[in-house]
Amino acid sequence: MGRTHEEDAPPRWAVVANGDNRRVGMFAAATEAAGHGTPRVVEWADVLRDGGHDFADDELVRLDSPGEDAEVDALLRGADEPTRVEGSARWYGRFLAGVASLRGGRRLDDPAELAVMFDKRLCHDRLARADVPVPQSPTSGGVPPVRDWADVRRLMDEAGLRRVFVKLAHGSSASGVLAVETTASGRIRATTSVERTGEGRLHNSLRVRRYTEEREIAAIVDALAPDGLHIERWLPKASLGGRSADLRIVVVGGRATHAVVRTSRSPLTNLHLGGARGDLAAVRALAGDRWATALETAERAAACFPGTLCVGVDVLPAVGWRRFAVGEVNAFGDLLPRLTGLPGSGAEGLDTYAAQVAAAVSFSPGRLPGQAAAVGPIAPPGLPGLSPERPHELSYELPRNTHATV
Repeated sequence: MGRTHEEDAPPRWAVVANGDNRRVGMFAAATEAAGHGTPRVVEWADVLRDGGHDFADDELVRLDSPGEDAEVDALLRGADEPTRVEGSARWYGRFLAGVASLRGGRRLDDPAELAVMFDKRLCHDRLARADVPVPQSPTSGGVPPVRDWADVRRLMDEAGLRRVFVKLAHGSSASGVLAVETTASGRIRATTSVERTGEGRLHNSLRVRRYTEEREIAAIVDALAPDGLHIERWLPKASLGGRSADLRIVVVGGRATHAVVRTSRSPLTNLHLGGARGDLAAVRALAGDRWATALETAERAAACFPGTLCVGVDVLPAVGWRRFAVGEVNAFGDLLPRLTGLPGSGAEGLDTYAAQVAAAVSFSPGRLPGQAAAVGPIAPPGLPGLSPERPHELSYELPRNTHATV
């Protein structure tokens, strides 16, 4: 029997995004190169203002980041200053409401999974339940919220943690992150990109700074706490060229397809905060036969979100490049310009967007090839926490001058 016209027709793409963002141009280039035509762009601003959008049943619907747009940021956070740190809880609620208002189409980003990925406490809990190695955390899952700096100090003491990352539960791009380290003598230091004004307002800065007065650190944490906080052990990490290193591994359709090394002299490896791309070939040589473990670790993390075609997994390599843990799973972690696929990944010669276009047509949410099904339902923050017996949480002692990623 011959193929029908509908079977031969290329897929119809729609992308919810900020139309002027470079992500849209790079994705459109991928769909056009594949012979799929130019995707229909639905603006996040219109979705948020109009109360949703309708898609045709045969449209492949991709969601892209609502970031880097002042109007959309104001609609989500309710703040008129794009550099302000506060407002991430409001952003989270309004973003999820916007996602829920999208109707129809074949979705490549599961709304319930987005809710988990954009809450670091729930994401950590889901990974831990799946025995994916993660840093030890006293805020994983549905524990009571962290109210202030006093709660942070108490949780650190109870868990025996002297070095931690304090993160906004719904933050991204290192916004509101503090790398906190204490000594037996009581001294304390926090490294962060947060700048606190004389009026007590918090702003994101491109300059990493250190606070050594506990009252200053407490004031920052107290201002962040209403938006929700996540605390996790600051793990010692491998180095590359004398700089702390970690990995962003992109997983498409269940397979690790792209990887980039991020290095830094500060605890924050984000590229916009002074981090730099490292030599992936050098990392593969240092890791040797354990490189496959790094990729497998990322794939296991992605398998916890089988309804989402593509995620970016932040992988933390231990000193010596022999062990790996997962820091975060990013729904929009595919912005890696000019990077082509890993050898043997099936995405050789393709950037992250072209790899997604190639995989999307056969993508079946919840049934990734060779991967496990979703791990449990979403656990609302009000549910009781897990047992403290978590052998998959990494808790080895920290040497001096170690770094981590956020």
